[in-house]
Amino acid sequence: MKKNIIIITLLILAIITYIVLSSNKGKDNNMENTSEKKLATFAGGCFWCTEAAFEAIDGVLSVVSGYSGGDEKNPTYEQVASGQTGHLESIQITYDPKRVAYNDLLEIFWRSVDPTDSGGQFRDRGAQYKTAIFYADDEQKEIALQSREELDNSGRYEKKVVTEVLPFKSFYEAEDYHQDYSSKNPLRYGLYKKASGREAYLKGVWGEDYKYELEEPSEEELKEKLSPLQYRVTQEEGTEPAFDNEYWDNKEEGIYVDIVSGEPLFSSLDKYDSGTGWPSFTKPLVPENITEHKDNKLFMERIEVRSREADSHLGHVFNDGPEPTGLRYCMNSASLRFVPKDKLIEEGYGKYLSLFE
Repeated sequence: MKKNIIIITLLILAIITYIVLSSNKGKDNNMENTSEKKLATFAGGCFWCTEAAFEAIDGVLSVVSGYSGGDEKNPTYEQVASGQTGHLESIQITYDPKRVAYNDLLEIFWRSVDPTDSGGQFRDRGAQYKTAIFYADDEQKEIALQSREELDNSGRYEKKVVTEVLPFKSFYEAEDYHQDYSSKNPLRYGLYKKASGREAYLKGVWGEDYKYELEEPSEEELKEKLSPLQYRVTQEEGTEPAFDNEYWDNKEEGIYVDIVSGEPLFSSLDKYDSGTGWPSFTKPLVPENITEHKDNKLFMERIEVRSREADSHLGHVFNDGPEPTGLRYCMNSASLRFVPKDKLIEEGYGKYLSLFE
């Protein structure tokens, strides 16, 4: 008898579980608007930046980075970055309408983006970086359209506001490493936002009304983040010992990024054994991420190489390298961090994975 009761109980639990799972099947990370909680979904270029603009706002309960606007279900970052899914990098905000109004969220959104650019946002170019407002109901649609019209007629911009106001379809949460990026990687995020042009542009447009300016990392923050050698090399233009550094003989596939900011600098595909005892490359991975300066120290003229975002001292470039460039970018390992090929997507460098395929 007891055995039959157990079997019946298990069957009932199985039926209940099936009903619950069936009711949730095919749903995205969405929630119906209620009187206590509502959703707002915006696309504003890099979701690291738009997410950060809302996280400290009173009445905002949560901000999630993800993908919206396309038809592809459960897309990956790599798929969205390809520009073929129709999705935009977006954020979904859960907020308390009694504490913050939808129109207030729109004001923050406008002050976080360039609404006149249809090709992307700042240094991030591509279809996935366009701006959009996804309305959940007729009320949001009306408020968004009116807000956009007022902004377009304000005379603040020389060009027309092109941010689209679109019906919400779905939202898919991005990978874990994209969530709360600004708080998990404050130095890299701050330098990225500044170097992307977003910070200067927004401050120029909004002036004293721009409230989301970031400060550069302090000397104390850098000393806490970096080892003594890394600090001496990147901040004081030091040089590490030859043949006694981390990457001079590293042969693993991947990319090398700035130790301070994380900006991508060099690729293992362009690395070669120069015989000098320092990691050497024939060319940079992203030329615009480095700057070159005359260096007359040591009683000779050399060309110093620095990173653009963090302004870290990296090393020097010489004209005695192999073809096809004839250049030797002689770098300090202490200025670099190596990201192996199998970690590129996880660490936010997924667009470089195709180089190794």
